[in-house]
Amino acid sequence: MNRHWQRQRQPDDVPTPVAVAVSDYCRRAQSPATPSEVREALALLTEADDFRVRGLTDAEPGATPLGPFAVVDVLHGTAPATAATRQACGYYEVVRELARVHEEKRPPAPPVADVPTFAVPPARQAAPPPLNVHARRETEPAAETVQSRIAPRKRQATAEPPPEELDQDGPSFLRRDLPKPRGRFTRLEAPKSSFQELTRAGGKEVLEALLESNENRFALHKAVEQQYNGPRGELTLGEMESVLKEHGLLSALEEREHAAILASFTEHRGASGRVGWALGLSPPELKQLEAKLGISEQVEAVRERFRREALTGRHLTQKLDLLGRDKYLVDLGIKKRFSDMLRRELEVMVREEGPDVASISALCEAIARKHGAPSELVSRALERLGVAPAHLKGTLPPSSTS
Repeated sequence: MNRHWQRQRQPDDVPTPVAVAVSDYCRRAQSPATPSEVREALALLTEADDFRVRGLTDAEPGATPLGPFAVVDVLHGTAPATAATRQACGYYEVVRELARVHEEKRPPAPPVADVPTFAVPPARQAAPPPLNVHARRETEPAAETVQSRIAPRKRQATAEPPPEELDQDGPSFLRRDLPKPRGRFTRLEAPKSSFQELTRAGGKEVLEALLESNENRFALHKAVEQQYNGPRGELTLGEMESVLKEHGLLSALEEREHAAILASFTEHRGASGRVGWALGLSPPELKQLEAKLGISEQVEAVRERFRREALTGRHLTQKLDLLGRDKYLVDLGIKKRFSDMLRRELEVMVREEGPDVASISALCEAIARKHGAPSELVSRALERLGVAPAHLKGTLPPSSTS
């Protein structure tokens, strides 16, 4: 067990598209995870395993629930049903802690040995004209031996330049995270301040500074609760909102959240999963924020616009390309409606071209040529939807689309 759960790279080195795909896969597998947990799990895999991750996440989950560590376990050869059982019983919580302990106990890199520096011997100066043999012997130093010439030169200690005068243009190297200190060397977190400090005049400046680096109230709440306690323990979201309202900062935050959510839904064409990932919100947090802002109907109107656009598209190429985006269709809730609509359209096209062709490839070429679509997409759609003339159905593979 220990051999599989050792970090192979840093979490920040995980490609963002791979992390997005795993996060969406876990959401569909009924076990949503935070971005940090997803990156910690993918850090257990090497860069060469990223293509296997995308191959798994592009398909539908084989069992539920499956978290990011369960995805890694499935890639190591575990059956999806077994991984789902482990996810349900808390097995991967132990795995996550085990991976963290492995990283803390990893020995530091060996120090680089000091290489002695040899100084270049000074150039010989021209000998003065001979005056007296005895005087020359008394004034000239003893000749250097071979051993003294090849011996390491001792450098004189020089004052080190201050840190600000060091060359900042040279290459910089990232250091591996060292184990956390223990025992008497343990570093304790600074004590949290009282909630009352936020209600004073100086608390407004603190909140304004935090608002500049946090786009929504959930991110702001995580930053504030690390520094301040609530009146009855941990600082809650409602208590923070009341302080923002008291200082007159809540309305500006709501306007920014309103614009960010609607713009993100438009950018991601109504896909709520990608909107939540882009804003750093989980699906429940996104729904809660929409309800607090009172924009649920506006969001649904944007999603409905893209549903109609997908179902009423005129060009065949767009429809065939959209057929391969299962996760997007499931997010919009129109996968079955879209598949049935496209199947009916393809059946009409096949009836028009079917009697005159003798093979599937010829049928795909005829439909593609007539409607200006790639023949590869037409062939894929016919296979997935199981559409073909009666005399060609024997040559068409069975559809894998539910």
